[in-house]
Amino acid sequence: MKFKPNQTRTYDREGFKRRAACLCFRNEREDEVLLVSSSRNPDQWIVPGGGMEPEEEPCGAAVREVFEEAGVKGKLGRLLGVFEQNQDRKHRTYVYVLTVTEALDDWEDSVTIGRKREWFSVDEAIKVLQIHKPVHAEYLRRLHISRPPTNGNLLLPQQSANNLTPLFSTPASATRR
Repeated sequence: MKFKPNQTRTYDREGFKRRAACLCFRNEREDEVLLVSSSRNPDQWIVPGGGMEPEEEPCGAAVREVFEEAGVKGKLGRLLGVFEQNQDRKHRTYVYVLTVTEALDDWEDSVTIGRKREWFSVDEAIKVLQIHKPVHAEYLRRLHISRPPTNGNLLLPQQSANNLTPLFSTPASATRR
């Protein structure tokens, strides 16, 4: 398992751990997504993401986590949504779309913990994630909802499946400073 000695967990006012992640796509068609092996269970695939550091913005945390876990850089796109997991860990995760423009041969987690990465079609990724990480599969299921153009926030319906609640989705222009 990955451990960072200087890592400080950050929580929001409601006690949820603040997290950020990216659905990393090979191109703007968003038909192939990059998954990484889990640090806890190396034979399982996950969406790259992790905890936000103090004073870190969600978009910065998402880009940092993707670089550390998947060894990729890219063009950060829209905020897909903010997802809440109440069941075990009480996480609130900001999930962004990222189009990959560069992939390193060796990166932090590949060297330190042997993490792997692999491209999957969206449908195949949903099947793979559904087995061990249904929360992450839900990110991909919500992908098509975020595509319609809007003039403001698109409120997503409350869901109780897997205790995951998408809180909102906003256009990328509303999340950039």
